Amino acid sequence: MAVTTSGAGNGSNAGRWLLPLGALLGLVLVGFGLVFLADKQGAQNLLGSIFDVIGNPDAAAGVRNGTSDQILAKLVLAGVALLAGVGGIWLLYIGLSALVALLGPRWQERLIPWVFIVPALLLLFGFLVYPSAVTIITSFTSDRTGEFTLQNWADLLKPDIFAAIRNNIIWLLVATTGSVLLGLLIAGMFDRIRREALAKTFIFLPLAISLVGASVIWRFVYTWRPPGTPQYGLLNAVWTTLGGQPVDWIHTSPINTYLLIVIMIWLQTGFAMVILSAAIKGVSTEIIEAARLDGATERQLFFRVIVPMIRGSIIAVVTTIAIAVLKIFDIVYVMTGGRFDTDVVANRMFLEAFQYFNDGRAAALAAVLFIGVLPVMYFNLRNLREQGVGA
Repeated sequence: MAVTTSGAGNGSNAGRWLLPLGALLGLVLVGFGLVFLADKQGAQNLLGSIFDVIGNPDAAAGVRNGTSDQILAKLVLAGVALLAGVGGIWLLYIGLSALVALLGPRWQERLIPWVFIVPALLLLFGFLVYPSAVTIITSFTSDRTGEFTLQNWADLLKPDIFAAIRNNIIWLLVATTGSVLLGLLIAGMFDRIRREALAKTFIFLPLAISLVGASVIWRFVYTWRPPGTPQYGLLNAVWTTLGGQPVDWIHTSPINTYLLIVIMIWLQTGFAMVILSAAIKGVSTEIIEAARLDGATERQLFFRVIVPMIRGSIIAVVTTIAIAVLKIFDIVYVMTGGRFDTDVVANRMFLEAFQYFNDGRAAALAAVLFIGVLPVMYFNLRNLREQGVGA
């Protein structure tokens, strides 16, 4: 019996120290992942080393110099990112919590919160604060000499780049206003009607479609064919039926920008409707009945009683949609690629960084988006404080 107990005790002690080793392994995995992902040729070099080990130097050379198919390199990159980002973080949390569990109750109460907070803070710093700081610094750095310069910001006044900023402002005003107003009106009209859930389902369904998928759908709506040929684009089919001539909607400026904005409104109206509908249902029925007894019409009841009472929810919806619109990219990229006077800041930033290799100018455009988000965030935080949230 003594031998059995001793063996069990040794196994228990080994198990107690086995999990904390996971913290060290998780830290190694996360560190390796960060170093690997920071190296632009990391996947190619790792895959080339694997080919060298299995005795295929030709494939290794092709992967490293980019002459062979890079699909395997991309798969390796994705695999390392998942292994380090998911497996490494999981091991890190499990190992650290097990390590703290070996200490006394007094130290456990003090350290357990930091086990979860510190890694999150480090990730926040590594993937948000540090890249943001590097982006700001890069926007003031010359790509050629590496010296301080304001040229990247001065380039934002060039006609093509300034047009992208102007279009972003149009997107922000029209798409946000249209989505919120339509969502508010639909939420009010569909409130407490028969088959309310079914009616709202049809409005909400587009939100389940990705921006790319929605763009592909609306490409067929805006499709143009020469006069005298069948119009299979829905908009031109209706337009020609009414007696008009076919219009190349996507290539016609400035109407094409507003037609792209319609896609965003179509997607975001369902989101605004759901949030605002829940807010409307939260309005006290006693207040509504009191307003009706005072002689308020349904229109006055909605705009003078209900809307002011759900002001906080409206601001939250405006903030969410405005941030999504500010960084709009997918719709423009799929529909026009930024051509025909439809360019926006995010698409232009993508072109500057990955097509023209102007990192400084791309960083300046990223900073413009960041500056554009700040007033929206401030307005939302002030609204939360007025409601007593976080006060």
